[in-house]
Amino acid sequence: MDPQVPKDNYKAVWLIFFMLGLGTLLPWNFFMTATMYFTSRLADPQPLNAGNFSVNQTGGETRSVLQAKFNNVMTLCAMLPLLAFSCLNSVLHQRIPQKLRIAGSLTAILVLFLLTAILVKVEIEPFSFFSITMIKIVCINSFGAILQGSLFGMAGLLPASYTTPIMSGQGLAGTFAAFAMICAIASGSALKDSAFGYFITACVVIGIAIASYVALPKLAFFQYYQSNQHKPAGDEENKMGLMKTDPNKPEDKTTEETKQSPSVLNIFKKIWVMALSVCFAFTITIGTFPAVTVDVQSYAADGGAWGKYFIPVSCFLFFNVFDWAGRSLTAVCMWPGKDSKLLPGLLLARVIFVPLFMLCNVQPRLNLPVYFTHDGWYIAFMILFAFSNGYLASLCMCFGPKKVDPSEAETAGAIMAFFLSLGLALGACLSFLFRGII
Repeated sequence: MDPQVPKDNYKAVWLIFFMLGLGTLLPWNFFMTATMYFTSRLADPQPLNAGNFSVNQTGGETRSVLQAKFNNVMTLCAMLPLLAFSCLNSVLHQRIPQKLRIAGSLTAILVLFLLTAILVKVEIEPFSFFSITMIKIVCINSFGAILQGSLFGMAGLLPASYTTPIMSGQGLAGTFAAFAMICAIASGSALKDSAFGYFITACVVIGIAIASYVALPKLAFFQYYQSNQHKPAGDEENKMGLMKTDPNKPEDKTTEETKQSPSVLNIFKKIWVMALSVCFAFTITIGTFPAVTVDVQSYAADGGAWGKYFIPVSCFLFFNVFDWAGRSLTAVCMWPGKDSKLLPGLLLARVIFVPLFMLCNVQPRLNLPVYFTHDGWYIAFMILFAFSNGYLASLCMCFGPKKVDPSEAETAGAIMAFFLSLGLALGACLSFLFRGII
């Protein structure tokens, strides 16, 4: 260990990256788990008379067109801007200051959540509410993509273990949202009151993330690695300056240009296995969860307490808890290694979860029979599905920036974030096919 490297006292930098990771996915998770609130605002004639997040969970016959289309349109409005802005972020991240990308994105997300909380108390026509909600989802996921790419790029400058807190924080975002939804069901409080508290909680967490980012540049450990980024480039420039015997400026420019113009392509050639692996991981995950998994019904209870909690607990909570556990395990264990062929092989093997979930008690269904009737099968599949997603995808995100030179690490992190977003978008499109097959 280099004695010149400062210590990360009290794991402050690690905790800040964890908090920023939490702030990245918290908005999307809060929107996804609050679908009961959003769909209740889209009912045609009368407002819903019951008052919690379990409303209309089993009786889907009286849904309006907007209610029926909400989840599909929400997924597309989330994933397509995420992909588009991840692409922009991977190309333009060098031209926009890091502070503006991260602090600006977090501030914009905070403002949009404050607006969401205010709108809980405002009566709006269903179609107008639907349109405003979709615009907010597009904006939140656009800023989220910029934030995510910038964070992974920034973490690429630090040791490999500092990508883990971002992934772990993102995993906690889903767990936090799932717990909040279960508490809302258990409380039996009025739907609008629950939703208002729900969104205000998200505002508080995002506010803490902004404060954490403001404190980050003041920490010596982060300053050391941030300043180290520029050393290799500076050293090379000095060496090139010393080697000059004639004023041969045109040649110097061309060598610099050949270094910089194909850099993104050259970096991708070094990390393409990790990039495609993380893309495939999230294609399978989003293609199945929640489009297929959320429609599984319990065989153990007919409208009882377990029937009411089955999806919030077995689908949302279990997925997020075990996904988080998988992400967090990479802080302790990083097997298989970055050059192992086993890692992409294990990710390819996850495709088996698609037919396994399809053959659970997904309702309504037209084509496939139900083979796995017991709730235990569904829960076991969900645990393995979530844990493998969190652990294997996190390994890919950690290893990607470490397969390139330190000066290329930020660009590699941004490319990895783009392929993560590409996987999310492909999964969102495939989810229509997977659900249609059933």
